[in-house]
Amino acid sequence: MIQINSIYKSFEERTVLNDISFTFENGKTNLIIGQSGSGKTVLMKCLVGLLTPEKGEVLYDGRNLINMGKKEKKALRREMGMIFQSAALFDSLSVLENVMFPLDMFSNQTYRERVKRAQFCLDRVNLIDAQKKYPGEISGGMQKRVAIARAIALQPQYLFCDEPNSGLDPKTSLVIDELIHDITTEYNMTTVINTHDMNSVLGIGDSILYIYQGHKEWEGNKDEVFSATNEKLNNFIFASDLLKKVKKEETKAER
Repeated sequence: MIQINSIYKSFEERTVLNDISFTFENGKTNLIIGQSGSGKTVLMKCLVGLLTPEKGEVLYDGRNLINMGKKEKKALRREMGMIFQSAALFDSLSVLENVMFPLDMFSNQTYRERVKRAQFCLDRVNLIDAQKKYPGEISGGMQKRVAIARAIALQPQYLFCDEPNSGLDPKTSLVIDELIHDITTEYNMTTVINTHDMNSVLGIGDSILYIYQGHKEWEGNKDEVFSATNEKLNNFIFASDLLKKVKKEETKAER
């Protein structure tokens, strides 16, 4: 579990995060949503320690990241997995070698043990048959699955996903969403997802934080989205004509 308490972050005289508190729960996909420039990317960077808030707390199961020394932060980062927007695979390494990379860097396992763990992770994302291929030889959706396998190689307690569906078609995006959700539940991880994808919000939004102009505007879950009365949230979620129609039909059904 990750708790943030009264987080403030500014750049020069511009306040980007203003008194944000939230709890990211274990075993759930916790989504951060908001318009471009709302502050969600800055919040993600504060969560992983790339930025330091001027005020507030970032608690990892009670441990305050902001007050940690270098040694403690290094140990905590070994408990984190990260899925980048671009997948960020090494083109010169095979799929298997990409998944092995964090194991090579941070584990004390033998080579055979590292290979076995990497193959297990690839099998978990249904890519064991692609282990000898290189990133340029596989599709964008497969690259994202390799990134997921790499992110869970060190068995993290906390998983961070930055726009995991970026650049993917709707069908592949659903596969990635379901995979992240299944892995989160299976390993009881605290998963935080930064996303613009409304399919993700309505599909795997176990816990949702909506940020508007640096403020926490709304929190809830996917089942509460349709009944939410927050005007700013509704304007954001139901921006398209299709989703407006979906909400309208959902409202009729409730009556």
